[in-house]
Amino acid sequence: MHRLIVATLLFAGPACAQDYSKVEIKTETLAPGVHVLFGAGGNIGVSTGPDGNVLIDDQFAPLTPKILAAVKTLSPGPVRFVINTHWHYDHTGGNENFGKIGTVIVAHDNVRKRMATDQFIALLKMAVPASPAVALPVVTFDASSSLHLNGEDIRAVHVGSAHTDGDALVVFTKANVIHMGDTFMSDSYPFIDLSSGGSARGLLMAHDRGLALGNATTKYIPGHGPVTDRATLAAYRAMLAAVIARVETLQREGRSAAQIVAAKPTAAFDARWGKGFMKPDMFVGAVAESLAAKPRLKAKAKR
Repeated sequence: MHRLIVATLLFAGPACAQDYSKVEIKTETLAPGVHVLFGAGGNIGVSTGPDGNVLIDDQFAPLTPKILAAVKTLSPGPVRFVINTHWHYDHTGGNENFGKIGTVIVAHDNVRKRMATDQFIALLKMAVPASPAVALPVVTFDASSSLHLNGEDIRAVHVGSAHTDGDALVVFTKANVIHMGDTFMSDSYPFIDLSSGGSARGLLMAHDRGLALGNATTKYIPGHGPVTDRATLAAYRAMLAAVIARVETLQREGRSAAQIVAAKPTAAFDARWGKGFMKPDMFVGAVAESLAAKPRLKAKAKR
């Protein structure tokens, strides 16, 4: 069900009619005051407590009433802040509704820039119109930003050109929970949105950053898929590194993009990650295009 919803909604344009009436918002508590909501679109992180509630992403506009109802089961307070992990519509579609009720929207500078103008996601052949002003982040940051609420330090950290050029990892410091946004999809190969400034090597650096910010007991919320642990993120990072290395070798041999895809460099990993939203050939094609277009970056984990 989850994979079907993700594939359908990501491939459909924002204005495309969807039957949201059948979507159920499910909640999972990860630590005292820290939760995750699953529905349609990106996973939502939640901080609850006496200072009000904070959401990490807000899925699609028609789901806002259901999301608010789910939050109310966790805490009666208002949603004071929404932090967007990146600009994609399945993570920011509720911004307009939350903006209208006075919620402060926070994101990286590039999220506001992309949402304020018409966009085209080339891999999905999807045009996305500019968002209305009320949906735009009103607080933006360059490298990082922090909120101090509910006894928690919530830190948003920009990770450069990874899934997009505006990705932020969101760290619940005391609870030891990290929301990775779409830099990590625990049930699928990653989606590298080259048309939004994403890159394969930048994505690898985002994984390094996520691992450096966590420890052996950190819980990781992916953009899509079930919540998981450090070992799974490390395996995901190793998969991406292996695919990048294999594609680089094929490129040095002079293989064309079509020949690289045909060589099946993901074959060893398809059983685990090849059945999700991003199919192996799509993923390999994006990696090859990214490596052909971008200079090599030196991965360096930072805290």
